[in-house]
Amino acid sequence: MKTSDFNFYLPKELIAQEPLEDRASSRLLVMHRKSGELEHRHFRDIKEYLKKGDCLILNNTRVLPARLMGERVGTGAHIEVLLLVRKSIDTWEVLVRPGKKARPGDKISFGDGRLVAEVLETIEDGNRIIRFAYEGVFEEILDELGEMPLPPYITHKLEDKERYQTVYAEHDGSAAAPTAGLHFTPELLQEIADMGVHIAHVTLHVGLGTFRPVKVDNVLEHEMHAEYYVVEEEQAALMNECRKNGGRLITVGTTSTRTLESVTDEQGIVHAGSGWTKIFIYPGYTFHAVDCMITNFHLPESTLIMLVSALAGKELTMHAYQVAVKERYRFFSFGDAMFIE
Repeated sequence: MKTSDFNFYLPKELIAQEPLEDRASSRLLVMHRKSGELEHRHFRDIKEYLKKGDCLILNNTRVLPARLMGERVGTGAHIEVLLLVRKSIDTWEVLVRPGKKARPGDKISFGDGRLVAEVLETIEDGNRIIRFAYEGVFEEILDELGEMPLPPYITHKLEDKERYQTVYAEHDGSAAAPTAGLHFTPELLQEIADMGVHIAHVTLHVGLGTFRPVKVDNVLEHEMHAEYYVVEEEQAALMNECRKNGGRLITVGTTSTRTLESVTDEQGIVHAGSGWTKIFIYPGYTFHAVDCMITNFHLPESTLIMLVSALAGKELTMHAYQVAVKERYRFFSFGDAMFIE
């Protein structure tokens, strides 16, 4: 299986640069796997495809304003720091640009010294381990000084940080949003719950690996980056009860899908727990939990379009993407959505 098998032509102007004012007004491409039929709807119509007894699974991670713009102490050189993984209370693994200006022992100042980081060491992939010094509450300072770590294909400045958060975001820790969930409003979720659809939550803190391209020709040689997940006991019980009663497990996004498949055994039982997952889902994978999925449109040759192809079939997926381009759907994080039924 070649990475190039998942390539498609995408005009640059179809990459959504800004979110719509009304989250639920985005378009929705409905894919019927059995018939191969495609429908063109709007996201608020998702209710028509959900049934009483189904379980909608949301990733309730919250994106950190993890991009910090600072200056190297002593030289004033501009340095960008992106928080990746918290190692301890004040110690983080980070991505630094330009890396040459951040060697072990160097200090970086943010917000005129309100936050100061010391570079402790350089690790694999060129990432750094840094330790922060500050007065007050770190999260409050970060919220004031930090910017949302938008994907590189979004070049417009985001005026409202909350538009890169789902309305149900709860647990801080992501470097990117679980973007399929951006289409939901509180009102739409309430309407879905009122229909008798169960709503469950999992947590997977999305890492930068989401944006990293597959650099090998052979898909099987690609190694995923680990991401931290949590599935609570009551949430696992809710999903198991739903399936036992004949309901479908419908994941919102590839992150919820990867989490659920990481904690479900071959008998289809969802197990509570926490840990790091490197699960890589591509065509040929056997799903043990997920019945349907809501997802956005993904980058060519990405692990995300490979996951979609595993669920929907490669030929139908690539056909749907061609149709989406022809019909001028909006792509990527702030773009439109697809429901794979």
